[in-house]
Amino acid sequence: MKPLIGITSMAETGERLITKNFINFNYVNSVIKAGGIPVILPILDTNINDSFINDYVMKLDGIIFSGGEDISPLLYNENPNLKLGKIDTKRDVFELKLLAAALEKNIPILGICRGCQILNVGLGGSLYQDIDSQVENVFNHHPTGILGEEIYHTVNIKQDSFLKTIFTENTIGVNSFHHQSVKTLAPSLKISATSDDGIIEAYESNDMNSKFIVGIQWHPEAMVNKFDIFLNIFKLFVEKSNKKN
Repeated sequence: MKPLIGITSMAETGERLITKNFINFNYVNSVIKAGGIPVILPILDTNINDSFINDYVMKLDGIIFSGGEDISPLLYNENPNLKLGKIDTKRDVFELKLLAAALEKNIPILGICRGCQILNVGLGGSLYQDIDSQVENVFNHHPTGILGEEIYHTVNIKQDSFLKTIFTENTIGVNSFHHQSVKTLAPSLKISATSDDGIIEAYESNDMNSKFIVGIQWHPEAMVNKFDIFLNIFKLFVEKSNKKN
């Protein structure tokens, strides 16, 4: 049986104060093309019983923490910067509980953009709330009017990293749509890739054989249709998830 891959979602309250949970179809498409069965995970109330979330995760073989809004800095013991954007603490709390349950079950975990950031926070790291105002000589990581499939800047891949098993080059081109990023990396993680201005663009578990945890700051799911190589990230993730069946 193909593995069930949970994908976290965003919330939006529209007309008549109706709240909707939704996800960019690129995530769904990437999981399907990689051989998995995507399951969109709604944001549950923060007071939901932890045992409910554990039961929830027991049905899944892997989880993708997707992109979205900023993360509350209170979660890493900071007060908000003037440049902090929209936050959703309900999503923050739910995803941290989801992460704890996933770690307990020891299923593969992939974080993309915001997902990369929330995993680092959940594991004990911190973030730059706004790299433009907090990092010297940083270049623009959040351009406007650019398609997600377009290469925008380069990242440098570490030789002994998970990404190096996918990309043969030391430097690759990626897209970029973020103004926050990892500041202090969690102790259980190691850097997989950086940009030339020093921003951490990817990380992985210190021991990928025992815990498959990968965080990617760019959006590979938006690039798979134009660049086949990015699908390999999802193929390997789905393959690892399948072994947990």
